Amino acid sequence: MTNRRQLDPDRLGDHIDRLYRAAWGLCGSKEAAEDLVQDTFAKVLARPRFLRNDDDLGYLLRVLRNTFISQLRSRKPSSVPLDEGLDVPEGVTTGQPDEAAELRLVYPAIADLPQEFREAVVAVDVVGLSYSEAAKALKVPEGTLTSRVFRGRRQLAQALEPERNQ
Repeated sequence: MTNRRQLDPDRLGDHIDRLYRAAWGLCGSKEAAEDLVQDTFAKVLARPRFLRNDDDLGYLLRVLRNTFISQLRSRKPSSVPLDEGLDVPEGVTTGQPDEAAELRLVYPAIADLPQEFREAVVAVDVVGLSYSEAAKALKVPEGTLTSRVFRGRRQLAQALEPERNQ
């Protein structure tokens, strides 16, 4: 028998910044990311959730991803342009204006990646899960996740530095 415990609703706020950054990476838009996190929390809070391990963040990332995919399936996807005046996501601090500007470019570039690469990069580089945790959250073998992160990072680098690719 597996050791199950109930997800503590009072602790969801501990993960909001990382989930928001993950949602922004998936959606490419601040507003859509806020809506996605809100929808994710609404689903999680709708009924008691029982986890098999202590990985609250991994579970919440899976729910976020599944909510995102469900939303894509239920309506025609629309591209929302990223506001040029957009602030750096909460929880990310930078003292340099050039770093803030780079972040405004990175999230839309992540959102433009193919789904499997986007999910891998968001889980590892945005949320900060280990490769093992991310593989479990995305329900893929760790080797597959490693390959997707590598390929996703390579595509991001190419998208962010197009002059090098000529």
